[in-house]
Parts: sequence; C-alpha cells; structure tokens
Amino acid sequence: MSGDVMAVDGELESLSLVQLAVTRLRRELLSGKTEPGERLVEEQLTRRLGISRAPLREALRLLAEQGLVEHVPRRGVRVATLSDRDVRELYTVRDVLERHVVETALPVRREADLAGMRAALDEMAEATRGGDRLRIAEAHRRFHVALVALAGNRQLVQVQESVLVKLQLYMALNLSREAASAHEDDGLHRHERLFETVAAGDPQAVLAELASHGALTYLA
Repeated sequence: MSGDVMAVDGELESLSLVQLAVTRLRRELLSGKTEPGERLVEEQLTRRLGISRAPLREALRLLAEQGLVEHVPRRGVRVATLSDRDVRELYTVRDVLERHVVETALPVRREADLAGMRAALDEMAEATRGGDRLRIAEAHRRFHVALVALAGNRQLVQVQESVLVKLQLYMALNLSREAASAHEDDGLHRHERLFETVAAGDPQAVLAELASHGALTYLA
C-alpha cells in the first residue's frame, strides 16, 4: 500500500515539476527575454530551474505543442520563429474567427456573457497603470479569447487561444518598439472602444472597429 502511495506521490511531484517548468519558460518566452531561433540548452535549463531532464523535456514538448518552441533534428530545441507571412496568416485566422462571432453572436443576449471581456479589460487597465507590458499582453490575449467565446463554440476558442499565443510570442519581441512609438494607454483605449461596440450590439460598428484595431502595426 505504501509503495502505491509513493508511486502516486512521485507521479504528482513529476507533474508539478513539469507545470512549474512550463509556467516559468512560457513567461520568459512571452516576455521577450529570448530571441527567435535562440537555442534552449537542456543542461542550462535543468540547472536554472532545479529539475531533472525528464520533466524538462516534457515541458518543452508541451511548449512545442503551443507553438512557442521548435524541436530541430540533431540540434535540440529553439525558440520558435515566425516570418512576416506567418504573422499575417495568423492575424487572418484571428480576423475570420472574430468576424464569425460578429455574424453569429451579436447582439449579446445577456450582460453576463460579456463578463470575460470586461474582466480582461479591467486587468489591462490595471496593468497599463503599472506599466507591466507582459501583463498587458496577457490581458489582451484573454480579451480576444473571450470575444470568440461569445459564439459558444469551444473548438473555436481553442483555435483562437492557439493563434493568440503564437502572436503574443511574436509581439513580445516588439514590445520595445511599441513602447517607443505609442502612448502606453493606446492599446487600452482601442480595446475599450471595441468592448463598447460589442456591448452595443451593432455588427457593422464592431466590424469597423475590428478593421481599425491595429493588429498589423507590428509589421509596419
């Protein structure tokens, strides 16, 4: 009996180490601390994270599924790279999903359905006041996931989440460019306007706001 408990405890401990590694590495990747194509050396990561290779490799596998790292044959793991074409295609997918929401889910029937967008907007405002650009980006992602969630289709939400995580990785590399070229609250105001049009329930107004939302400013 005690052996079974130990086995279970060991499995739980291993899973928690994997999640710890995923959380820390994902935060580093999405904060722009690494360069696209930068090699991730296992020996350095195990030492820095204080874990063995087994949970680290599982963490890297999960991050690869999210599109944040890439396994290169005979060269190990590196930070994922995205070309301008990749980014344009990802934004196109995001636009298709959000236009689908406009066509099928507006006007919103219940105020409670807007809770996810409102919470993300509140988080964005607080992060903007604190100058926390990573937290702003996370709130931005949650806002657009909540927008697609209005359609009530879990599969579309999963696709949107996957697309936005990859875009967040790309945008993380450009945070300094945005900070230098825009006021800190520009992004907040764009999302406030989009929220207001969604809450008002006018599909044409939402489409117009989406068209001017500034998604491709990072490619300018």
